[in-house]
Amino acid sequence: MSILKKIVFVLAIVSLIIFGIKPFLKRNPPSPPLESGTIGWTENKHGVVIAIGNKGSKKFNITDVLVNNNERPLNVKIQVSNPLKPLVITDSLNEDKKYVFKDINSIDIEPNTSPSYSLKKVNNGTSTEKDKIYGLSVVQNKSINKIIIKYRYMSITFEKEILVK
Repeated sequence: MSILKKIVFVLAIVSLIIFGIKPFLKRNPPSPPLESGTIGWTENKHGVVIAIGNKGSKKFNITDVLVNNNERPLNVKIQVSNPLKPLVITDSLNEDKKYVFKDINSIDIEPNTSPSYSLKKVNNGTSTEKDKIYGLSVVQNKSINKIIIKYRYMSITFEKEILVK
């Protein structure tokens, strides 16, 4: 086979792989990796924090958060902490040196950070300060009854609805 035929053959294979993966993933999507855990709220439910994490094998990122009837919340941030330090429940999200709040667009949720996995490590006594936990903090000017989290994982958009009871 000449060099030109080899190049064309390799490009054809690469094109098939690239253009074949997305339709395959749409027909056979991976299971949703976002896992939610404990939910805490302020007395009037204007501030809510949800322990979230990733039970999948790849990172994912949150693309949007809505509340109640698909309304935009006043403020949304992600707390990054470790299982040995609790998440804070607040309705202001003012930066505090003890707690780290990040914009949802600036952080990827790492694999093996699901709340159930973190709890298992705490119960086994194997948690360290290097382990990560995430808390989605949402603030609204009225009571929050439902939070809708939209996120992307392996080029597929997922949505998770969490009721605040």
